[in-house]
Order: sequence, then structure tokens, then C-alpha cells
Amino acid sequence: MKNTLAAILSIAALLLAGSQAYADDGPWELRVHATYLSMANDSDAFTALNINFPSNSVRVNSKWIPEFDVSYSFTRNLSAELVLTIPQTQTVTLNGVGDLGTFKHLPPVLSAQYHVAPSSLIDPYVGLGANFTLIYGSNLSVAHIPLSLDPNSIGIAAQVGCDFNLGHNTYFNVDVKKVELSSGVYVPGGTQLTTAHLDPWLLSAGFGWHF
Repeated sequence: MKNTLAAILSIAALLLAGSQAYADDGPWELRVHATYLSMANDSDAFTALNINFPSNSVRVNSKWIPEFDVSYSFTRNLSAELVLTIPQTQTVTLNGVGDLGTFKHLPPVLSAQYHVAPSSLIDPYVGLGANFTLIYGSNLSVAHIPLSLDPNSIGIAAQVGCDFNLGHNTYFNVDVKKVELSSGVYVPGGTQLTTAHLDPWLLSAGFGWHF
């Protein structure tokens, strides 16, 4: 948590350092992406139902999701990006048992980006930010015993990407993010069975517009 708060404060200081937006194509950008959410699926070993489950037994499905990004440029090189999507439903399975049910989540990401060549046809960039995932709508159980999850997850998000200028304030974008995302898994009474470290890769491609 301390590392996450330090990263958020660093991002805020970096954004405040850029005090004037540039106006070549307008300071605002909108992106629409097709994104593949690829879960790491690391989990701690635990014992339940008189069975010793090894690490990485809890699995959450990977899937394609829509992504919408809004960016604001403070300087020619420095911008802030808010990554949004619609609420997503994920399926959870347990090795050796099968389907445990589903849960929903909404994972916005706020990042500071540094663009290497903003006026060029090819503009690579790097970014660092924070992810705040809301976790809700849990419908999970094992052997008719209900399971619950943490209500949210806060973690660091890092990214690299590149814009390819198509002219007329339009560009093609590819982007890769690594996001910290985890949740405890609990039985009634609040006893924690394990921690699921999902830590997904977000692999995106789409189009963007300056305005």
C-alpha cells in the first residue's frame, strides 16, 4: 500500500509540473480499443474440503473487453490518461473441483504518460499509474459453501505503447499494460482461504482522435 500511495503522489507531482497544454491538435484525446485481458492467475496454496490445494489452483478466465481512454496533454510530452471500460463478469474455477461461479469488476486506471516524439509520425510512450478495481456481484461457492471477495483492489499500473499518426487528427495505437490486481477469498465468518493475484496484462489495439 505504501508503494502504491508513493506512486500516486509521484504521478500527481509530475502532472502538476506541466502547467500549460499545447494546442497543435488540441490537448484532449479519445481512444477506442479492443483489449485482451490476460490473467496471471497466481494464488496461494490452501486447504479446504480436507484437500490440500497447491498454489495457482484458483483460475479466473481471460477475455476480450472494450476499452475507452481519455487523455489530456499538459505539455507536448507529458499527459494524463484515464482508462475506462464497462463492468466485466469473470468466471472462477478451482483445479480439481471445477466451476466456483462468477464475480463482477470495474477496473479504471489513471496514468501519467511521457511521449517521446509527439510531433512525429511514430510516437512511442511509457506510462505509470494506479489501478482502483471495484469488485462486486460475487456469486461464488464451493460444496454449497458461499465464498466472498475483497470489495476493491488498489495497485500500480505500468504501460508502454506507440501512436501511429494517420493524419486528420487521427492515429492508430497499440498499448501494453501490466496491472496489480488481487483479492482475498473468504468463507463465512471472514476466514481467508487464499489470495488470488490476478495481475493481468492488458494488450490493446485501436484508434485515437485529437480534439
